[in-house]
Amino acid sequence: METLLAGAELLMRWDVVLALFIGSVGGVVIGAIPGVGPAVAIAILLPATFSLEPIVGLTMLLGIYGSSMYGGALPAILINTPGTAVNALTTYDGYPMTRRGEARRALALAYTASFWGGIFGILCLIFLSPVLAIIAPMFGSREIFLAALLGIVLVILAHRGQVFAAGMLAMLGIFLQTIGLDAVTYTKRFTFEMTWLASGINLIVVVLGLFALSQAFLLLLEPDDRPRLAKTGSGPLLAGFREVAKHKRVATVSSGFGVLMGMIPGVGEFTAQFISYTYARRTSKTPDDFGKGSPEGLIASEAANNAVPAAAMIPLLALGIPGEALTAMMLSVFYVHNVIPGPQLFQNQLDFVYALYLALIVLNVIVLGFLMVSTGWLTRIIRIPTRFLGVLILILSFVGVYSLRNSLTDCMIAAGFGVFGLILKRLHLPIVPIILGMVLGGIMEVKLRSAMARVKTPWDMIDRPIAFLLFLALVAVIALHLRSAWREMRAQHTRDQTDA
Repeated sequence: METLLAGAELLMRWDVVLALFIGSVGGVVIGAIPGVGPAVAIAILLPATFSLEPIVGLTMLLGIYGSSMYGGALPAILINTPGTAVNALTTYDGYPMTRRGEARRALALAYTASFWGGIFGILCLIFLSPVLAIIAPMFGSREIFLAALLGIVLVILAHRGQVFAAGMLAMLGIFLQTIGLDAVTYTKRFTFEMTWLASGINLIVVVLGLFALSQAFLLLLEPDDRPRLAKTGSGPLLAGFREVAKHKRVATVSSGFGVLMGMIPGVGEFTAQFISYTYARRTSKTPDDFGKGSPEGLIASEAANNAVPAAAMIPLLALGIPGEALTAMMLSVFYVHNVIPGPQLFQNQLDFVYALYLALIVLNVIVLGFLMVSTGWLTRIIRIPTRFLGVLILILSFVGVYSLRNSLTDCMIAAGFGVFGLILKRLHLPIVPIILGMVLGGIMEVKLRSAMARVKTPWDMIDRPIAFLLFLALVAVIALHLRSAWREMRAQHTRDQTDA
């Protein structure tokens, strides 16, 4: 209790409250604008947060991360265009409700289901903290190396149908991380006698290029668009709580799936949504309504995706291992201020950890209150011309890149990665494996070097209980994927023979 009060005291500072409010409200606005998304916003804000204290910078980024999906439901329901990628399933039942004149009801359900899922995820995180505090010190260099390796494998295998491409892009990320001066031997690696590569490829430059600049280029190249809006109608948005309470089983189970999927690196909101939606449909008394405006379907998708952010903080805080691009960006804020997530964080700065947990609760309350009074105003933001957004993102991105080290070279590198990101988007290839490859590759290299001092044989690498369990999990994940791929190949071969 004393630690919890210390965390609350840390959160009550005026600068922390202001940062949380700006991040929460800003995240809703960004989520409501199709084509931007939280990754672009966090990438642009990252350079600015480096000059702030860790708790201030992280609460601002947490605000954007945790609130953007609330805003993303708005265009998904009103114009059948998800504001963020993870709101795609919201369109399945949200937009049909709008077409039959129930837009206000759909928005009320989306907001309250999101709040339910968000609070559920945070409570799970808080109750798991004592367990994390006990388990985290058991992770040494070998365990963290294997956990990071498992994270990369899960990220790669999560891209079904694109596993080879995701693997190559993850390897590219690992390679980019090795460029520059080796911190241990002080030798130059892959610089090819070019002095501008001696300092390495900055993660934030790559993030801004791949996410922000590529999105700006995409918006500028596509035809200018200003979507038409359906009328939202009238009625109290808080009425959604009564309807969510009627379907509390669906909301709670979906939130549980969100927590479980959020804890696994590389899985996240998409898997949680589809599992929750499938569960809700199979257990519903009216399964035929799904995809035609079912309240249960809308509740399942929104509760699941909003339970993920809190759960995604578990591997980040306990082991220093991000599960996806947004938590990877947050990790860089920790490192800039020499606050290293992992076992030591729970032992030495538990009040800091609790402050982040409480910040997640407060941001959900702020967002819900903001949406109750500003939905009508937010609908106007959806109609911002896409090319104007593209120019704005372009300018802010280059300002952010230049402010890092006052380097035009960084701007050129970011532009190059922006073009590369645009090509990947046009080819429908994933970008996230590159970022996680850079982050997890750096963790793996450091921890492997540290572990090798005590490793004489391959068995020594997995001779401790947690290391052995992680190794078994790694083998099981790969084996299950190979089995699934083999079955798909046999099924395809059977279909080809039948067609012939």
